Amino acid sequence: MLKAIVTSLPSRKREGNVWTATLCALALSSPALAGPKPKPGFEPALPPAAAAPHPADGAIFNAAASYAPLTAGHRARAVGDPLTIVLVESTSTSKSAGSKTDRSGSFGITPPTAGPLSFLNPNALKAGGQSSFKGQGNATQTSSLAGEVSVTIAEVRANGTALVRGEKRLLLSQGQEWIQLTGIVRLSDLDSDNRVASSRVADARIEYAGNGAVARASREGWLSKFFNAISPF
Repeated sequence: MLKAIVTSLPSRKREGNVWTATLCALALSSPALAGPKPKPGFEPALPPAAAAPHPADGAIFNAAASYAPLTAGHRARAVGDPLTIVLVESTSTSKSAGSKTDRSGSFGITPPTAGPLSFLNPNALKAGGQSSFKGQGNATQTSSLAGEVSVTIAEVRANGTALVRGEKRLLLSQGQEWIQLTGIVRLSDLDSDNRVASSRVADARIEYAGNGAVARASREGWLSKFFNAISPF
């Protein structure tokens, strides 16, 4: 008997090593541990290639040689020009719902006091029913985002608007954080420092996320997600 137990120990040890390696592989490949990654497609837009030099024709004025009117100054207006988006996002939502129903009914039969049915008990011929329901729910959410992120003009349109996109990445000691932004701005809304509030960006898509030890600690583990997914409660 003792020999059989000793003989089975190596196989059990190997089986335990296999399970350990499997769990480690699942843990390392889990998105909860790997963390999100910045989405591609937010690279800075490059200015178009320089045009061919204008042949000398003896004129002093040359509109193609980086000409800009005095009223425009250094305002961003071409593809590849940078500008700053001032993040002033603040949203607050609240929702409340409630319902209540109540219904009741009763009936009764009075038997005759004389005759073959006189033995019936009047209280036994009475019945009643009642049902009620009451439900209530509340939801409140508040979010805010402040800061600045510089983007570049990716496309200039004939109606005076421009498509902008860009991102800012911060590599910290405990992980990485990034802000990605894309949207449509009106070039006339830019101030003298090429700044515009995010509330004036149309079709704005702003993503603020990160990964690392701190972000990983605030997320639910993959094994806990698995058991919560199959839990009937």
